[in-house]
Amino acid sequence: MGDRDNLILELRGGTIGETNYQSSSEELFQNQTLRPILKLQNDLFIESFKNYITKYKNDFYSLTVEKKLHYIDNAIQRDIKFRNALKGMVISLFTIAEFQTYTKNSSALNKRMMNLLIERLKSQVQLFEQTEA
Repeated sequence: MGDRDNLILELRGGTIGETNYQSSSEELFQNQTLRPILKLQNDLFIESFKNYITKYKNDFYSLTVEKKLHYIDNAIQRDIKFRNALKGMVISLFTIAEFQTYTKNSSALNKRMMNLLIERLKSQVQLFEQTEA
């Protein structure tokens, strides 16, 4: 394993969530790779979404909580450019071996990645309050 891979693994920390011998390869990848990266990159995802709100729909701040949650869903599911930017923030912290695993099943792993990210942002919706500049 190269220096880059070792640094990334050290930076990310260990597995988040339970895994056992019955876990699917996708579940293992989710808990060993995706969850630690999402946790590490959380502040960046928050800032990225705040920037998205400012850039595209400043009226987000006037929405009800329920509509804000729907907005988060919609932004990530339908805005391909934004979705790809978020995906890049995750993929950039894969080791070489993880990237090779990812490329073999990218469709299913992308779905897991985006669902986890959507739930993470929704659970922190209170952080998306308008601040006075």
